Amino acid sequence: MKKTVLRQYAKLIARMGVNVQKGQTVIIHAGLDQPEFVEILVDECYKCKAREVIVEWSYQPLAKLHYRHMSLKALGEVKEWQKARLQHYCDVNPARIHLTSADPDGLKGVNVQKMAKARQISYPIVKPYNDQLDGKQQWCIAAVPGKAWAKKVFPGERTSVAVEKLWEAILATSRVNEDPIKAWEDHNKDLHDRCAYLNSLGIEKLHYTADNGTNLTVGMIPEAVFCGGCETAKTGISFNPNIPSEECFISPKRGEAEGIVYATKPLSYQGQLIENFWMRFEDGKAVEVGAEKGQELLQQMVNMDEGAGYLGECALVPQTSPINVTDLLFYNTLFDENAVCHLAVGRGFNDTIRGYHDKTNEECKALGVNESMIHVDFMIGCDSMNIDATCADGKVVPIFRNGNWAF
Repeated sequence: MKKTVLRQYAKLIARMGVNVQKGQTVIIHAGLDQPEFVEILVDECYKCKAREVIVEWSYQPLAKLHYRHMSLKALGEVKEWQKARLQHYCDVNPARIHLTSADPDGLKGVNVQKMAKARQISYPIVKPYNDQLDGKQQWCIAAVPGKAWAKKVFPGERTSVAVEKLWEAILATSRVNEDPIKAWEDHNKDLHDRCAYLNSLGIEKLHYTADNGTNLTVGMIPEAVFCGGCETAKTGISFNPNIPSEECFISPKRGEAEGIVYATKPLSYQGQLIENFWMRFEDGKAVEVGAEKGQELLQQMVNMDEGAGYLGECALVPQTSPINVTDLLFYNTLFDENAVCHLAVGRGFNDTIRGYHDKTNEECKALGVNESMIHVDFMIGCDSMNIDATCADGKVVPIFRNGNWAF
């Protein structure tokens, strides 16, 4: 891929993604797959006058070794120096960039129970630090190709060709064209306009139906609003948390989901795939789940903690989204969730509550925002999906027809 194009992409992430501020610390989380691009991105962050740019590397084969050989106690431990680092980040409020490139099957064979229990041990220790930063940080998830990921998406190609094709798909769907900044300004306006219309309806419930058997009704929080595209942190700084992004999303009311929903794309979770799965909800909770592949992992996921089986997000994405029209299955949630409509189990978003800047986490939770250590998106959109909104005035308004916007 031409360096001039990669430079444009890096500039988009630094300026429209996290919107690096003068004197700000930036943390980049990345795998070892594209060090050249990470170098370009670091340079662009410094051009935005970042004070320092810290790169934290990860490598799936090492993670597999750790899970295989370390004790559960050691895996779940959060050492004092790690707590000090977390508190330091809370104090300086860095901008965070996550570059995803992982192999969708990269942790296949890892002990699922051990992985889950290690996270359950560390989560209560880490959570207070995360709470300090909730709503304050600029953050952005973007993607670069990894060789194994590229071969998964383009299995019939040589590795070098697959990587190049994945680069092309990432850049095209991320709107990296002649003027990506302008493209994202226009895109953000469209998403905000759609959210404004949805918020004007006074939606109390969404009813999802599809030919595959999906029949699900989800209740809304009266104080919640649909959001999409550019967001604003409590500091007043705007940022785009996902590149690409096609969704208008909201946090539904905990405890108000009834019916069954079928996934329409595989889910890559914890470096493993869950395929052809479904969930049945009663009183808001997933009381029964099934999968042709990854059943144990799916069951473990919705039982990670008390809130893991409740919905944390409803996101509306048309079948005509730029990602979906590529006809590619990315095996990566950042892309697949922005291809079609999706739901998420686990943690909801406080920033979907009106005036959340002035509310505590407990106040948002009391309104109905779900709390959990996980937030896992799964895709449910298809060509036959219809979504109807029951509004506060009693009207039923079509939101989606045959997989696309009905307005």
